Amino acid sequence: MARKTLPTLMTETAVAAPQVVAHRLMRMALAGFTPSARDQKEFYRMGAEKVQAFQESWMAMGMQVMQANQQLMLSMLFPFAGSRRYAGKKGAERLATDVMTSGMKPVHKRAVANARRLGHTRLK
Repeated sequence: MARKTLPTLMTETAVAAPQVVAHRLMRMALAGFTPSARDQKEFYRMGAEKVQAFQESWMAMGMQVMQANQQLMLSMLFPFAGSRRYAGKKGAERLATDVMTSGMKPVHKRAVANARRLGHTRLK
C-alpha cells in the first residue's frame, strides 16, 4: 500500500470522525439512563481508544524527532554518507510534516476503522 500523505490522512480523518461522533451520540441518546451491555462496551471502548491513540501519537512523533536528529547529526559528521533529508532550507518544513504525519496515523487508523465498523452496526 502506498504511503499516505498528511493532507490525505487529515482529509480522511475529517470525513470519518463526524460519522463516528454522530453514531455514538445517537447511541447514547437512545440508550438513555440504562445502557445495554453492548452499549456499555462501546462507551468504554470510546474512551479507551482515545487514550491509546493519544499515547501512540505522542510516541510516534517523539520517535520521528529522534530519528531526524540522528539523521541530521550523521549528515554533519559524514556529509557524503548520511541522509540529508532534514538539512538545508526545507529541512525544518520536512521535519514538521513528517512529525505531524506520524502523529496523525494512529488517530486516522482508529477513526476510519470506527467509521467503517459503526457504519455497518445497528443503533438498537
